[in-house]
Amino acid sequence: MLVRAIEEADRIVVGRLVLELWGAHTAVAHGQVFFPASLPGFLVEQQDTVVGLLTYAAADGHLEIVTIDALRRGRGVGSSLVDAAVHRARQLGCSRVRLTTTNDNLDALRFYQRRGFRLAALRPDAVREARRLKPEIPSVGDYGIPVTDELDLERWVAPR
Repeated sequence: MLVRAIEEADRIVVGRLVLELWGAHTAVAHGQVFFPASLPGFLVEQQDTVVGLLTYAAADGHLEIVTIDALRRGRGVGSSLVDAAVHRARQLGCSRVRLTTTNDNLDALRFYQRRGFRLAALRPDAVREARRLKPEIPSVGDYGIPVTDELDLERWVAPR
């Protein structure tokens, strides 16, 4: 398994994956619209096949994971992507890595907490506003749970 930074030559593949996995060319969190195909990030490849993707934005002393997808679950792809993001945060001098998910995403909440992330904020009913920016967001998500709230998680990054 190879984890590497996204290069300009990868932008078409990243754009295709984002559209396929996220239902649009955009991602929305905390009222902000992101265009993941144009962001920095990482790909995980296995035998010349992309099996993972993470995009991020860095500002104000933190690195925000915008998208993360493990196309093969349970094989360390997601963990490798989180490790790469934490390493990049250190390189950039960021004090924390953060991300936003929704209340229905129980698998993600378990995944992130097991990797040192802690709940940092709850924005009740924030997904209603997000749907104005990205109508493709479903009203019902994982396990039949209505998608209503945004949750922020963060992991502090120790300096080198």
